[in-house]
Amino acid sequence: MSVLLLFDLTFSFLSGSKPFYYRPSQIRSNDLVNCDIAVYGGTPAGVTAAIQASRMGRTVILLSFNKHVGGLTSGGLTDTDLGQKNSIGGLAAEFYQRVGRLTDFGAAEAEELFVTMLNEAGVRILYDRPLDSVTIEDGKIAKLFVETGEVIHAKMFIDATYEGDLLAAANVSYRVGREPSTAFGESLGGQWQKVSWKNVYQFCRLPISPFIVPGDPTSGLLPEISPHPPGDPGDGDYRVQAYNFRMSLSNAEGKIPFPKPAVYDAGRYALLARFLNFDHRVKWRLNYTTDHMTDGPVRMRNGDSNNAGSFSSDYVDGAHRWPDGTFEPTSFAELPPPRRGLPMSFRELYVLREKIFQSHVNYQQGLMYFLANDPQVPKNLQSRVRQFGLDPKEFRETNNWPHQLYVREGRRMVSDYVMTEANCRSERLVKDSIGLASYAMDSHFCQRVVVEENGVTTVRNEGGFGQDLAKPYSISYRSIVPKIEECTNLLVPLCLSASHVAFGSIRMEPVFMIMGQSAGAAACIAIADEVPVQAVNYEKLRAQLVAAKQKL
Repeated sequence: MSVLLLFDLTFSFLSGSKPFYYRPSQIRSNDLVNCDIAVYGGTPAGVTAAIQASRMGRTVILLSFNKHVGGLTSGGLTDTDLGQKNSIGGLAAEFYQRVGRLTDFGAAEAEELFVTMLNEAGVRILYDRPLDSVTIEDGKIAKLFVETGEVIHAKMFIDATYEGDLLAAANVSYRVGREPSTAFGESLGGQWQKVSWKNVYQFCRLPISPFIVPGDPTSGLLPEISPHPPGDPGDGDYRVQAYNFRMSLSNAEGKIPFPKPAVYDAGRYALLARFLNFDHRVKWRLNYTTDHMTDGPVRMRNGDSNNAGSFSSDYVDGAHRWPDGTFEPTSFAELPPPRRGLPMSFRELYVLREKIFQSHVNYQQGLMYFLANDPQVPKNLQSRVRQFGLDPKEFRETNNWPHQLYVREGRRMVSDYVMTEANCRSERLVKDSIGLASYAMDSHFCQRVVVEENGVTTVRNEGGFGQDLAKPYSISYRSIVPKIEECTNLLVPLCLSASHVAFGSIRMEPVFMIMGQSAGAAACIAIADEVPVQAVNYEKLRAQLVAAKQKL
């Protein structure tokens, strides 16, 4: 038995069934691993990039941060955000055809299929390989070092993480947060945009006091309300849209009752309790709703359960430091320069993310336990919530709780071409399409703040939008490659160069599969022609993608 396999078994035993993001590696290896293409990130983008490159005859290694492949698709997001299904081609279409349906498949089923497809393609998978560092030589990534000690040497590298960790390690430009609306002339840009979500999940626009003692500012704010003042309409900031876990629920016999978290404080849900009891006219739908005087407050259904309410499973204001470890609660009207590099070591960042991960576990498990058990919840609503529990067939290694946090947005690369709202609306066209996106421009809330409305101090959510698109639009190849002066052998199909608004449409799992496949093909062409990724002949890439049934 190899040392690494023995470690995997021992580590699995010691870590128990608690869901976690990161545990430090306990062994060291000095193996040098050679391949043509190294894909870092076990997301759907990483899976399809690896498969496509391997099918084109290249030796490929897929490095997964944890013990899984498939990212959110195998981590709970199975009610697929399709957009227009006829825009999905290539390996994404193959995956959905083989899993048997476009939505509501099993998370474990999805991961099993991803592994099968990788094995069929001959891709070598290295699990539990957190990135440690890279070396840069002549404008290229020369070697990638992982925490277990192996050194990965490749001709091409692909960053397929949700956070953009590899691009940051390679000193490639990126942004975190929201650009001001003036940066790209975006109607949905910045804070307090006025064209969407004005009346959706806004506590039914009721004058709910944000203070512990209603109407008394000296009593302090209720939990889960930001103490930081928001900016002016259109201002940018460093906030990211809220994350959550996509629970898999069941109302069948044998369902797992919602667990009480290790650290539980019913008081942190005081704002929700006040909302639930504020006005008897509010109807609780336990699903998505946009009707007046209705709210979720959560989505209860068999299978994938998403956020669906003013105070719901999204941990608003809880993840701003996840992408790169930093956050300043400031607002700005002028777009600041892009960031480069690492503000802290990866080990420090992973430890921080583990704390944020556990805070999300605690928040969401506590929320569901509160709804199912607390006497402040109206009895009729509580009985409906208690009809459901966790699905005993999913996430068995982590007490039926998802192992993957829904990182809706991390770093976004800044390259020579930035996808913007104008692309999404088909007002700005590209000539180097690598695939189509078609989902609505969609952002979850970025902050929950105190406002004055109709002369009353109350609480509102800010940052959510959802704008449908008239038709699918093309994604530019230039948006997945860095500036040539920054790195010439790296492709970034997930944390691509896009504004916050455009990323809100692009950030869907089928589109990540599409972009990953196209990145894998481009990497192969760059190797064959011995050119930087920025100089890949687009006509060759297009022909390869068309042959692979990609829709452009």
